[in-house]
Amino acid sequence: MSRLPLQYLAAFRAAAGTENLRAAAERLNLTHSAVSQQIRALETQLGFALFERQGRRIVLNAAGHTLRAGVERAYGELEQALQAAQALHGQTQRSLRVTVLPSFAQRWLMPRLGRWHARHPEVALELNASQAVVDLERDGYHLALRQGRGPWTGLINEPLFESTFLPVAAPALAHRLIGKPLESLACESLLGDAGMWTSWFEAAGKPQRNLVPMASFNDAGLLLQAAEQGMGIALCRELLAADALLDGRLVRLAHHCWLDGEQRGYHLVYPPGLKEDPALRAFCDWLKSEIALSSAALSGQPETATADR
Repeated sequence: MSRLPLQYLAAFRAAAGTENLRAAAERLNLTHSAVSQQIRALETQLGFALFERQGRRIVLNAAGHTLRAGVERAYGELEQALQAAQALHGQTQRSLRVTVLPSFAQRWLMPRLGRWHARHPEVALELNASQAVVDLERDGYHLALRQGRGPWTGLINEPLFESTFLPVAAPALAHRLIGKPLESLACESLLGDAGMWTSWFEAAGKPQRNLVPMASFNDAGLLLQAAEQGMGIALCRELLAADALLDGRLVRLAHHCWLDGEQRGYHLVYPPGLKEDPALRAFCDWLKSEIALSSAALSGQPETATADR
């Protein structure tokens, strides 16, 4: 341990995570030169290099990767020890850092956070809404809500929900489609991915060719906002549209739902060391109970606009 200056580990960890000294400096609120000096001092003390310089990037070499793995484990154990010490000292207030897709945060999670706080005022949530897949342990997050099939190596995965896709539209457009056959949707302004629309029509038994949606989006929240504004018919996950369907901002256009076998569902993903963490366990259980409530409310939705024939 005498060869490992602990004061330089934060700089090493940030540089390893960003592969850029300037970005590491911003993360640590230090100057670029200060981080650079700390990295050089660490390498001098150890007697070997940890990074390879590639232009503006710095990339971990084999020794650097090995050291980083141990540093990350140590940081994780320190975090858990700190939480345990706070609990023994009676400091029950703590934060739970969660990374989640923007669409899920905007369309479903945010309207329900008041109920979470009312039930667990001792746990402050720190939400990161991003489409980027972050390294939980490296970036200090406790939990991720991820969409897809995985696998997420080294992390525990709990399935959260598999929400089917269905077509929805604003009330004015839906009213115009009342009683029309299902295939008539193909003649309207479609919103979303052409391939997914093609799969949906095929699964519904009404194959359509050469579908060209008027707009596509990289975020389901934007897709649903466009539908609410009357731009066209959106093919979206039922759960993300739940609140808009329940309060009448959107109308379901068909009974038929389609489950995308490639994207699959949403999952709760977290490091194994947090499996029994009380705050994380409480948040996961709360999410599951709220999703059950949403699903029950959606099951009582009225008939659809099209004739579904």
